[in-house]
Amino acid sequence: MIQDISKKINFLKENPKILEGILRGIERETLRIQKNGNFSENKHPCSIGSPLTHKWITTDFSENLLEFITPTSNNIDYLLSFLKDLHSFVASKTQHERMWPFSIPYSYNKKTNIKIADYGTSNIGKIKSIYRTGLKNRYGKLVNTISGVHYNFSLPLKFWQHWKNWQEKKDEKSNKDYISSGYLNLIRNYYRFGWIIPYLFGSSPAVSSYFLKNTDKKYQFQKNQENIFYLPWSTSLRISDFGYTNTKIIDLNILFNDLHSYVKSLKNALETPSKKFVHIGLKNIKGDFKQLNTNILQMENELYTQIRPKRKTKNGESLIEAIEKRGIEYVEIRSLDINPFSSIGISKNQILFLDLFLIWCALIDAPIMKKKDFLLTTKNWEKIIFEGRKPNQTIYIKNKKEKTLFEISEIMFQDLNQIALILDYNENNALYQKACKKIMLYFKNPELTYSAKFLKNIINIGIKKTGINLANKYHKKFIDRSHINYHKKFLEKEVLLSHQKQKKIEQEDTLSFEEYIKHKKILPCQ
Repeated sequence: MIQDISKKINFLKENPKILEGILRGIERETLRIQKNGNFSENKHPCSIGSPLTHKWITTDFSENLLEFITPTSNNIDYLLSFLKDLHSFVASKTQHERMWPFSIPYSYNKKTNIKIADYGTSNIGKIKSIYRTGLKNRYGKLVNTISGVHYNFSLPLKFWQHWKNWQEKKDEKSNKDYISSGYLNLIRNYYRFGWIIPYLFGSSPAVSSYFLKNTDKKYQFQKNQENIFYLPWSTSLRISDFGYTNTKIIDLNILFNDLHSYVKSLKNALETPSKKFVHIGLKNIKGDFKQLNTNILQMENELYTQIRPKRKTKNGESLIEAIEKRGIEYVEIRSLDINPFSSIGISKNQILFLDLFLIWCALIDAPIMKKKDFLLTTKNWEKIIFEGRKPNQTIYIKNKKEKTLFEISEIMFQDLNQIALILDYNENNALYQKACKKIMLYFKNPELTYSAKFLKNIINIGIKKTGINLANKYHKKFIDRSHINYHKKFLEKEVLLSHQKQKKIEQEDTLSFEEYIKHKKILPCQ
């Protein structure tokens, strides 16, 4: 089931420096809330910059859904420090508010006013807002306020170069195609084994009643005194059908087998009308857009998957164009819940483990996937999402045979420990080995997992009290940090620049909005 990669690991031991220079980036979402836990109804504060053009602080779906973005770096401590400074900067500008420390919004009722994010009057700003209007009309407002952490990861170019030479594939493919093939191999393995992430770090074992409407009765939910529904063994309902998942990628025939078929299938989803979304209509009776178009996907961003291939884009270039021209540059991990036990939603140990696991996914040969293979992987994810901590929980392996999580983890961690030795050699410490040792305990004792600890608080203390207590605790930490915020002047400068950039964009628009979206080929064929 799991390939023997001892020869590959030995090669890395002989050439440890090819793993130096791993690049990472973090995107963390969080809802701005009132002190009583309810959604903030204030607009995105001008004092923290323009959400359209600020490099590091923006909004996601709604005006109160913040998104913090770090620069790309090979230094984990720098990334975490920068992320803390972003939180500290915003907290100092919004002292009457707090940041919700969970992925799932629980303080919601029919009177809650969720305002779609506003990006100004420019054409590009209107596209961003109308895209979100489309998300609201397609999936609903509340589900789009669910928060997560995205982890961007790329292996060094020297790794791919040495790896290609060692495998004696010098003339088989261009570097672009070889690296893209390597990342797609990683992605297929992430689908095969990535259920380990919600098992370890899932932090959304409960949802409010608003998420359970029109659902089947497959799982018997229990509820606490606040009418919050949970499953006793669940890990991450955020990445279930109750959460942000929308169009099934298997229905789009996206299987990540090769770059050409991936691009082709994604283009097809972007250009094919959906019966369901055609029914919504393109505009209302006032002539306002209800969605950007009526296709299966309005934009590439609407493909909500556990992991996505990515590439930096140039001005005026779409992501799909960039990947098609220059190949895959990095992967974006999207299956991380907000870590409620960290003020910034993610911990160093999580990053260390993700590095190990993603390198392992790159090393293991991933067979080409057919639909039946992909369906089997989705069943494993479903098992972990809904019943991951169930005693003696099993995972399907080849030919629908099953092994327990503990059996699979023992095999996996033999390799992960070896990779940790290599990375620690490069860093001249033992952090990766320590992280590996600590996290392996989660399989021996599921009560150590984030979801188990989270659920215990929900049952014993209550979700609202726990959330507000943590929000206040973290707010104090951010305010205390504001006096030593290394990036404070830098961020103040970026606030001014972002407003200037937005104004310039708005002034330089020459096309009407209708002409602009036709030029961008966003409207459906009439």
